[in-house]
Amino acid sequence: MPAKASSKSPSPASLAPTDCVLCCLTRAYNPRLPNIEIGMTAIHIKFPSLTLKAGPRALARIRANGLSAADVGTLPGAAGGPKALGIQGLDLALFGEWLPAAPRERSLIGASVGSWRFASACLPDAAEGIRRLGHLYTEQNFAKGVTMAQISQSSRRMLDDLLDGRDASILDNAHYRLNIMVVKSHGLLADDHRGRLGLGLSSVIADNLRGRARLSRHFERLIIHDPRLAPPVNALNDFPSRFVALDAGNLRQALLASGSIPMVMQGVRDLPGAGAGTFRDGGLLDYHLDLPYSGNDIVLYPHFTDRVIPGWFDKTLPWRRACPARLQDVLLLAPSKEYLSRLPYGKLPDRNDFKRFMDDAPSRQKYWRTTMDESRRLGDEFLELTANGRLGERLLTL
Repeated sequence: MPAKASSKSPSPASLAPTDCVLCCLTRAYNPRLPNIEIGMTAIHIKFPSLTLKAGPRALARIRANGLSAADVGTLPGAAGGPKALGIQGLDLALFGEWLPAAPRERSLIGASVGSWRFASACLPDAAEGIRRLGHLYTEQNFAKGVTMAQISQSSRRMLDDLLDGRDASILDNAHYRLNIMVVKSHGLLADDHRGRLGLGLSSVIADNLRGRARLSRHFERLIIHDPRLAPPVNALNDFPSRFVALDAGNLRQALLASGSIPMVMQGVRDLPGAGAGTFRDGGLLDYHLDLPYSGNDIVLYPHFTDRVIPGWFDKTLPWRRACPARLQDVLLLAPSKEYLSRLPYGKLPDRNDFKRFMDDAPSRQKYWRTTMDESRRLGDEFLELTANGRLGERLLTL
């Protein structure tokens, strides 16, 4: 007869040795498995919060030598609106703790909210600036029927509150060199009349389907950069491009232009230093900053997703992918699918939340604050992986 099953649960003491040995052997065989923690009454699976991917050179370098803050020379920041709040904890760990431990000259290059994140990190207290951006963005609220002019005005007030007269701390920062990406709009795209602008955008969408290179008919790329250091890119031959020096006369206008999404906000007119014209969101051309990064340093990319999408109009085109040659030195950090599944609504904040919670701003704000609080896990995990030297074990190919 088979032995009668015991009605008593095994004690933690009887479970721990066997299970812990099994866990250790299993992870030794496959270190990418999730951590397993033995509790008093159950086995808890600790899923990774981060997905880590690296280009070939970065992958080989990190697996051979590990990663130190001194290795990092450039940080890109993608467009993505409120998604930035969902990785606030990662920004806090990087700019509030990890990078300052190895101070050096670094290029920060961002489009749209990416440039606002990095401007915040250049303020005298980086952590305070990053938290302030999250607070101010969360407090934004728009009534049904809000106009482009009203959203632009609200964004100006938000920028004024964020910088609070501390513009010089960005321009004179001892270690960070800010690069702000914007586009100059041509033809109908230079107009804020909804009808003409809509026709212009329809033409852009059609041209983009035929080939990304055709967007040169509609946009010129500008990188408005700290003049103490050239932008961290090699020759830009994909679109008409030029560099403009960043200074006190154009900092705020450049940041505003970089986030001015057409049909949502008005374009910025006649950007100082860049000449006459209408300037808009840099993410229209460079949504996830698929750029030819220069130098031999690690390009550390704190991102919202593990995919690099070239342009804003490529979001719905799964075949439109980043150029692998441009990702050689990139180390990308993004929330894992397991992490996202545990967030309220199973996602990061996004612009659609303004409509989703149109008549319930307090619920949206609570959701966004919860997501920011949870994002501390992202930063904590990164700091742990770099401290214990196990980051290389977790790397996937980008």
